[in-house]
Amino acid sequence: MFSSLWIAKTGLDAQQTQMDVISNNLANASTTGFKSSRASFQDLIYQNEGQPGSQTTEQTQSPTGLLLGTGVKVVGSEKLFTQGAITQTGNALDVAVQGNGFLQVSLPDGTVAFSRDGSLHQDSTGQLVTADGYALVPAITLPTNVGKITIGTDGTVTATSNGSTTSTQIGVLQLANFINPAGLQSMGQNLYLETESSGTAQTGQPGVNGMGTLSQGSLESSNTNVVEEMVNMIEAQRTYEMNSKSISAVDDMLQFVINKT
Repeated sequence: MFSSLWIAKTGLDAQQTQMDVISNNLANASTTGFKSSRASFQDLIYQNEGQPGSQTTEQTQSPTGLLLGTGVKVVGSEKLFTQGAITQTGNALDVAVQGNGFLQVSLPDGTVAFSRDGSLHQDSTGQLVTADGYALVPAITLPTNVGKITIGTDGTVTATSNGSTTSTQIGVLQLANFINPAGLQSMGQNLYLETESSGTAQTGQPGVNGMGTLSQGSLESSNTNVVEEMVNMIEAQRTYEMNSKSISAVDDMLQFVINKT
């Protein structure tokens, strides 16, 4: 009887984790380039009280056996890299990735991180950086007295100086892709890190070899589906309540036994 309490407890723990995942998705419903997550569940080891197929008599076998489950656990939270809606901003330094691929940025320790957040800025030296000041890889520096910046769908960056009608190519925004993007490690700040599970980054020009394209003056919105997450929240809440009811029922049974002794 006590095992029922622990089984129900694993259900409570699992649904609490589910609520944590849902809450984070909803909290980032307005985060640029955010990718929602979903929790994955797995049943725990079974107590084998009777092996299926074991002999019940000399001529007969047990058709099902007796296997008692011990609960559930959360085995992972998977990032869903579906495309978010593209929102027009009109800002020349905003770029949205349409399709596969991530922008590459250099962290202070030299590590290369990856992002779907294309809200770029210009630092004091003219270099294109993220909102946190991390430089793009490869680095792109805008010339002084720049009048117009153009970022092509293929990542080509050209600039026109004030008073000039001639544009000059100053760099190319490259993208990186992975065999298993879900294996990337989320580190916050709209950034991901490469892991053994994700595979090695495959870099290339946008629009080539399966890479997505870039859209200037736009940003990719979060792919969180608020309605779907609200439904998931209701489901998690009801499942949590059912596990709580199981604990209450076992408690009543134990109370009955105690009162009778």
